[in-house]
Amino acid sequence: MSDIEIRDDRAAGRLEAVSGGEVVGRVEYFVLDSPGRALVPVHTIVDPAHEGRGIAGSLARELYAVARREGAAVVPLCPYVAGWAARHQDAAPAPGAALTEAAETWLAAHPERF
Repeated sequence: MSDIEIRDDRAAGRLEAVSGGEVVGRVEYFVLDSPGRALVPVHTIVDPAHEGRGIAGSLARELYAVARREGAAVVPLCPYVAGWAARHQDAAPAPGAALTEAAETWLAAHPERF
């Protein structure tokens, strides 16, 4: 994994794993501002040629690190990130019910976004 760089393309709503200048994986997310600030991952995608290298897990870990640095929660609506969070509760605090409900409502109102 030492050849993988992870970068946050906030404008596009993607946390990207880059290898050799090529995006090989990403977490697509949106930012929720109310009732509290949260990063909300919706999809995790890794190029099939790069699967099995821990890229998705590294993306999930970095998403939580970004949120922690920004004082935000993570509301994992993405099944992969939700599963990762369940296995890494020390690094992935659970969001409150109000944040989860707000994130689900936002996503339902903006299906074209993902």
